[in-house]
Amino acid sequence: MVAITFVLVAMLVHLLVTSSSLQWGVVGHYFFSSDVLSGLIRTLYLTAIAMLVGIVGGTILALMRISKSLVLSMAASSYIWLFRGTPLLVQLLFWFNIASFVPRLSLGIPFGPSFVSASTNSLITILAAAVLGLGLNEAAYMAEIVRAGIVSVDPGQGEAALALGMPKRLIFRRIVLPQAMRVIIPPTGNQTIGMLKGTSLVSVISLPELLYSVQLIYARNFETIPLLVVASLWYLIVTTILSIGQHFVEKYFGRGRTRTEVPSVLSRLFRTHRETQLTGSTDHYA
Repeated sequence: MVAITFVLVAMLVHLLVTSSSLQWGVVGHYFFSSDVLSGLIRTLYLTAIAMLVGIVGGTILALMRISKSLVLSMAASSYIWLFRGTPLLVQLLFWFNIASFVPRLSLGIPFGPSFVSASTNSLITILAAAVLGLGLNEAAYMAEIVRAGIVSVDPGQGEAALALGMPKRLIFRRIVLPQAMRVIIPPTGNQTIGMLKGTSLVSVISLPELLYSVQLIYARNFETIPLLVVASLWYLIVTTILSIGQHFVEKYFGRGRTRTEVPSVLSRLFRTHRETQLTGSTDHYA
């Protein structure tokens, strides 16, 4: 199996190096171009804002879902059902064309007079439509992740703390949340990486993030494959950085865990590097 894997990897590397259609010179020329970097920054901004909206909204929805109030629980369940049951691309297009459904947005008394009114097109810009589409969709998935983390904590611990006179808010912050984070962090990291790649969907509403930026370039010079390689390399770089960050965050919140788990590739690499340093130090003193 190791030999087969090595041969397949060698064939892939040979194809990437020798293929004339990739044109690595063109890749290098556009890799740090201003248009590509602007698209990359916009992709990172969209990822951060959409995940912030998703995490905050998902936490609120998770608390509503596990609430004893039937109305709150049903409202949260309906939201999750709606946003998880429809494609993200459809939601993006809906927010982009929301003005045709609601021409004006007003603030005032429900079913009564409005105090402030403005055109929907002026409020829901392309960027706002992208953030709403990505963030509200992400909130539905984060709600289930946060709920799973909360219910994974043994309820007996909270009952014991409550019997000792600890307030419910303090119980949630000091006892429930730290243990729930062990379950919440890994899928949240995966969702963040998925969000980074999911921002490419906003190209359909002509927001110049990373993918749409390279599309605009190869529409002019017809260097399609090299420009797609540029976008792919930047996605891989950012994804790698996020994966390393996720590794350390999981390690931090996993302190004190006694369950044996199969170490990840990053864990093995860092452990090998640390052992090499320790071995070198021992040899030096010897």
